[in-house]
Amino acid sequence: MPLISLALTTIRLPYKEAVVLVPSLTISLKSTTYQSFSSKSKLRKPFKTTSFCCFCKNQQSSNSLLVNSASGFSRSKGMVMVFENFIVGTFLVSLFGFVFLFILRRKNNRKRKIEKGSREFKIQTDAVNSTDIGQCSPENGFGDDVIIVGAGVAGAALAHTLGKDGRRVHVIERDLTEPDRIVGELLQPGGYLKLVELGLEDCVEEIDAQRVLGYALFKDGRNSRLSYPLDKFHSDVAGRSFHNGRFIQKMREKAVTLPNVQLEQGTVTSLLEENGTIRGVQYKTKDGQELRAYAPLTIVCDGCFSNLRRCLCKPKVDVPSCFVGLVLENCELPFSNYGHVILADPSPILFYPISSTEVRCLVDVPGKKVPSVANGEMANYLKTMVAPQVPPELHDAFIAAVDKGNIRTMPNRSMPADPHPTPGALLMGDAFNMRHPLTGGGMTVALSDIVVLRDLLRPLHDLHDAASLTKYLESFYILRMPVASTINTLAGALYKVFSASPDQAREEMRQACFDYLSLGGVFSTGPVALLSGLNPRPLSLVLHFFAVAIYGVGRLLLPFPSLQRMCIGARLISSASGIIFPIIKAEGLRQMFFPATVPAVYRAPPVG
Repeated sequence: MPLISLALTTIRLPYKEAVVLVPSLTISLKSTTYQSFSSKSKLRKPFKTTSFCCFCKNQQSSNSLLVNSASGFSRSKGMVMVFENFIVGTFLVSLFGFVFLFILRRKNNRKRKIEKGSREFKIQTDAVNSTDIGQCSPENGFGDDVIIVGAGVAGAALAHTLGKDGRRVHVIERDLTEPDRIVGELLQPGGYLKLVELGLEDCVEEIDAQRVLGYALFKDGRNSRLSYPLDKFHSDVAGRSFHNGRFIQKMREKAVTLPNVQLEQGTVTSLLEENGTIRGVQYKTKDGQELRAYAPLTIVCDGCFSNLRRCLCKPKVDVPSCFVGLVLENCELPFSNYGHVILADPSPILFYPISSTEVRCLVDVPGKKVPSVANGEMANYLKTMVAPQVPPELHDAFIAAVDKGNIRTMPNRSMPADPHPTPGALLMGDAFNMRHPLTGGGMTVALSDIVVLRDLLRPLHDLHDAASLTKYLESFYILRMPVASTINTLAGALYKVFSASPDQAREEMRQACFDYLSLGGVFSTGPVALLSGLNPRPLSLVLHFFAVAIYGVGRLLLPFPSLQRMCIGARLISSASGIIFPIIKAEGLRQMFFPATVPAVYRAPPVG
């Protein structure tokens, strides 16, 4: 192979006394035919050489050099020796230059690595050097794969799921004592199937959980029993109702059995952001010490009262009503193992078992304000307005529960999912998406979201490329839509339909819904399958909803239509449209009915 060297070299020619400093291209060639290469193939020409050639910057010097080299054997022999010395010198100079450049490049690379490391650990260094925030070593700071804020239903289930997949998970929960809530106590069959899929089905065991087989509707002295369509499932598949706190504690206990899951009590005060990317969280420990934790992915699951969601989404929280909670003791429901929904005035009343001896009663009170519990207004309201509408089998137990005085209230919040994709962070659970709790679908949506996220993260071994990960996880918001949008829309629509109204068209819609569900067959199993999460199909929901409206119009027009009835029927259709279309719009029409047209669905996992 030819040896090619380009260097600034001092050449001493024997026939010249001057020393010429020129940039030279030296080519050492053996007696072989070579192809001269050009960018154009037509310009390629063969040439043959048997000696050494030196191409000088000055054309005149080159010509003189070539003439002198051909003038005689003796001078040619002297020139060959000069060129050989020149080649050796050039080679040594080139070698020296190469070594020098290699050393410089190595130093520059080392400097860049140091600068990069300084940028990456800038926030962490602040944490280490800060005297008021506390110490956080680099090893601990970047040892976690995922930080989960909150250890409720979503947080605890997610911690176990990711931990089981080998992720190093750090969970920070404000209060690790057993929660005492009046919601989150009914798990639909669809949610139970997700629980099984996550390997958490044993968390409903040994907490005195009750099987739920469907719903019983009550209106104006009539009742109708609606069973879940469970014929095609295993005998163990059904709804479950329980004390929310017991269920959460079981999941927390199971999560911490994994060695790579750390559960810590602390209050997260803020997310740590650097150049638009969430790097971790700042939190206050149980002892009051302020610390920082770092991970490539932070998942916020801090519930309906989240103080972190504003950084990650555009919250549009609506509070249509409040629940007033009571516990009825030692009483039997009219239909054992069924949830009971009373279409009362002004809004529904719920009864369902939460243990073998307790029944939860939730009274819906429209609006954001409820009668005062402290001054006795609430007890008076429950006895005078609600008790007369309670089924006779539960009346005495209801009055006893009111007299006992353990009355709890909680606002019912609704918030459509409207995320703001942020590198390094994700929202889950009620912090991300809420719907009216009338249908008990919150835990089903949360568990379904965890299954979707688990499947998306499984192919990824490294979560540190925040920008690529965020772009990839945009598919999460689309893939969750079948289950989430169906349950969200049904919950919002049913609450409005089941609530009393002075509008005659709305009242007709309410009666039509009760009668439609009472028909049995597909008219009841279809809507109940949607409500239970067993058939998450938004289109089926819309068809059943307008079937109820058309059924209501048909009831008005039979046996003899009149102009007044026709006007009420038109208003009924208009009212039905006014109920469901705003909910669909908030959920996202394209994402709900045409998810396959959203490009994010087809994004492949980032490589690396």
